[in-house]
Amino acid sequence: MKFAYADPPYLGLAVKLYGDQHAEAAIYDTVNGHAALIDRLSSEFPDGWAMSLHTPSLRTILPLCPPDVRVMAWVKPFCSFKPSVRVAYAWEPIIVRGGRPFVGRDRDTIRDWCAVNMAMKKGFPTAKPAGLVRWLLQVLNARRDDEIIDIFPGSGGVGEAIRTWRDLAAPMSQGTLWDDMWKPNYHEQVRKTSKSK
Repeated sequence: MKFAYADPPYLGLAVKLYGDQHAEAAIYDTVNGHAALIDRLSSEFPDGWAMSLHTPSLRTILPLCPPDVRVMAWVKPFCSFKPSVRVAYAWEPIIVRGGRPFVGRDRDTIRDWCAVNMAMKKGFPTAKPAGLVRWLLQVLNARRDDEIIDIFPGSGGVGEAIRTWRDLAAPMSQGTLWDDMWKPNYHEQVRKTSKSK
């Protein structure tokens, strides 16, 4: 299957945060720019996709999406507080569409939110943490042999998180259930096994 994650410049912040880094940043300060991105995601990635946005733009961007999307929440236990903002922006919406279907009841139910601290010192505004990426891969029910495209590579953190996730998945034996990867201590056990060889 083929999935995509889009973390575009947020509506109204594109030129402010990315104007000096990309000549076409201003397109994402327009509703039409985000509408075109959603159309692209829907047509090129029918298996599934996820897109980050900020809470002020949710009321504008959600109506541009197909009716079968879901709004998930990335809750940030630690985030930056702005002195002029009375109520902190401590969560971000993520719009998700599709994903590999789950079959049967032998898997854990995935929450429609995750709590992961914001990424720090990545040298790029709005960089996403690896824990968020792993959760999105779980939401999409991705497998390590799926094609996963990072539409806005930015800091490179999303691509690195995907590579690390694939590396941790690689030692799985043929009999290991995919869901075992999400159980507590699975990755720790894989690391110990790999080091002992």
